[in-house]
Formats: sequence, structure tokens, C-alpha cells
Amino acid sequence: MSLQIHEYDFAADALFLDFDGTLVNLAPEPDSVVPAPDLIEMLQRLQELSHGALAVVSGRPVVQLDHYLAPLHLPAAGVHGLERRDASGRLIQLSAPDTARLMERLAPLVARHPGLLLEPKRGALALHYRKAPHLEETCIEAMNHAVSRVPGFTVLRGKMVVEAKAALADKGDAIASFMREAPFAGRRPVFVGDDVTDEAGFDWVQSHGGGFGIKIGEGPSKANMRLDNPAALHQWLEQALKAVDRRS
Repeated sequence: MSLQIHEYDFAADALFLDFDGTLVNLAPEPDSVVPAPDLIEMLQRLQELSHGALAVVSGRPVVQLDHYLAPLHLPAAGVHGLERRDASGRLIQLSAPDTARLMERLAPLVARHPGLLLEPKRGALALHYRKAPHLEETCIEAMNHAVSRVPGFTVLRGKMVVEAKAALADKGDAIASFMREAPFAGRRPVFVGDDVTDEAGFDWVQSHGGGFGIKIGEGPSKANMRLDNPAALHQWLEQALKAVDRRS
């Protein structure tokens, strides 16, 4: 389904945004993403107009989100909900399983193939193969095998990445936690994401409070709406902001 400006209501909706592949284009390496020049200003206006009901929900740690979105310190969920900063600035961290044993099992594979990259996080471990796409099945098999030997993790497949994350958290749970608190409570939840890791978020918002999910890009999804790419999302949000300006 295509999106219309009137389908987002700053006074009544709560907006949850993934980061990589949604707010910013995907990059060859996690630390080489480049936010659009006007992204910070746009997010600041969105936050103001929604009276704070805006949060970033990402697989990245919150500290990384803060780095790319500085000087903003938005409500945020990191590592798929394992850590969450609420609207008051309080950081809540769920207990995280140790990734050391996973690292030990996957490090030899990465050492053999320079195109692979292991990204350790608190309670998660991502194996990136964007520079070696021919190794996709090898990476998936290796991660599945490692997780089968190390309790407490589940496997998520993403765009050129396979990730072991703590089994006790997902993006749907993170959004649910936000929606129990001010200023999100009582609003209609809207979640925008681009990857398989976002499906739990789409599922939650579409089954609670009449919310809707927006899938960025191609591929099967539970989301009931879709946009082509991050640029299309920026354009949609900018149009919504302009509509507010015209009414004021």
C-alpha cells in the first residue's frame, strides 16, 4: 500500500524508526554509514511536533545511535531491545549472555576469510559478509552451529549479516515497553524498518492500537505498507512536516 500524508498524525501517533537501511543507507561496514545532512534537523522537528513520542529501535547499541545522531539523545532501543533508554533518559539494560564462546567458535572462520567481519555487541554478535556475499551459506551455517552449542541466543538473518542475539528480547518487546510509558502511551504505534530483524516490530504495532508497519525496500514482510528506500522515507516525513506548516 502507498502512504499518504494524512496517515501520520503528530498528535495521535507514536513513531518508531529503525536506523540502518531505514534512516540511513546501508554501508559496506557498520561504522561507515553516513546520515543525510538534514536528518538531525528533521528528527528534531518530528520529536517536537509529536511531543517526544519518537524513538529509534535498532540492532545497534544505544551509544552508537547517539554518535550518529548527535547532538540528539532520543528515546532509543539498542541491540534489538536488550537495552532501552526511555523518554526521561533512564537506561534500562536486560541481563545479557556472554558472547565470548560464540566469538571463539566464529573467529577461525573470519580469520580464514578477510572479507568477513565480526561485530561484537553487549549480548549479541553479528557476522557481516557484505564484502564476501559468496560466503552467505557458510556464515549462516557457522552461526547456527555456534548458537546450537551456546545457550541463551537466537539467530537473526539480515541483509548481508547473520546475528546471534539474546533470546529474551526483540524489537516488538522494546516497542511494547515504550508504549506503556509517557509520552507514547495511548497513541497509535507506527514502526518503520527494512529487514527481517524488524518483523517482530511490525507484528506488534499492527496488532495493537490500530498501528501500522512500513517496510523499506523489497522482500516479503508482515508490514502493511511499503516505501522504496530511506530517501523515500525522508521525503514522506518531510511532506508530513510541510503539511503541518501549511496548517499553522
